[in-house]
Amino acid sequence: MNRPNINVTPLIDILLVLLIVFMVVTPLKPASFKTRVPSEPDRALNAPSDPKTLVVIVEPDGSIRLNNLIDLGSTNDTAPISKKLVEVFAERGANADVSQYFADDADRPAQDRIERAVFIKAPTKIDYGSVARVVDAVKFAGAYPISLQIDDLD
Repeated sequence: MNRPNINVTPLIDILLVLLIVFMVVTPLKPASFKTRVPSEPDRALNAPSDPKTLVVIVEPDGSIRLNNLIDLGSTNDTAPISKKLVEVFAERGANADVSQYFADDADRPAQDRIERAVFIKAPTKIDYGSVARVVDAVKFAGAYPISLQIDDLD
């Protein structure tokens, strides 16, 4: 009795087609990642900061403040900072305080065009989990975009 043989010719054809497909697709992948790096700030100008800028500051003891407002919770209790940010965003929405980046975007709904950028500043001694809880609370409040402030860290 003859033993059955597997005909590998069709399998080799498939392998060659896949090889050609991957050879064609490989040059299409991005070769670089373009970023915009901010320039070094000019501290000599001492210009006043933008009043629309919201900075959530985590103190070394874990307490949280928003710009000059103190006692807005802690890294373990982020509900007060979320509540305050929701109030600020609602007030900006009522005043039609539009972000300069989204002002010309007619396709974006009016509610999404309000200024909701938030910077988070925390000392390097604070653990990652505490900062992550603050980031989550700020995101839950509706902030977009959220940035970590890294200049003048303690």
